[in-house]
Amino acid sequence: MRAPARDNLGVEKNGTTPGRGAPFAAGALVIATLCNPREKFWGMILALAPEGLSLSGAELASFEDLTVMVRDGEPFTPAVVFFPMHRIERVELDLPDGTLPSLSQRFLGKTGLEPSSALAPRNEQSLPTPKEPA
Repeated sequence: MRAPARDNLGVEKNGTTPGRGAPFAAGALVIATLCNPREKFWGMILALAPEGLSLSGAELASFEDLTVMVRDGEPFTPAVVFFPMHRIERVELDLPDGTLPSLSQRFLGKTGLEPSSALAPRNEQSLPTPKEPA
């Protein structure tokens, strides 16, 4: 039995390529809920594939400590992690809920840093070398 031609018109023919404006594309700020063990992780999507989700961020339980640490100027390197798909229970965009600010907005308000720049993975080779005073 064939589906009518009008079904799935909005679905791209190449299922491996996300559509323009895909909400869960690389760079999106999300909260991932994981199972076995149950935990939540706040971060920026690096990659989303059938095998799993790669994020750069921090455990949600340590979010407040993270903001204090960043605000106080302590060194911070985001965790770059991979979660296999069987552990992912839910992934939601980090958006405000009514009058409650999103975690990204709270991070910006407390630290003065954009979350996307703070959570960008750091590569030692791409860091500029400090210049010596003349």
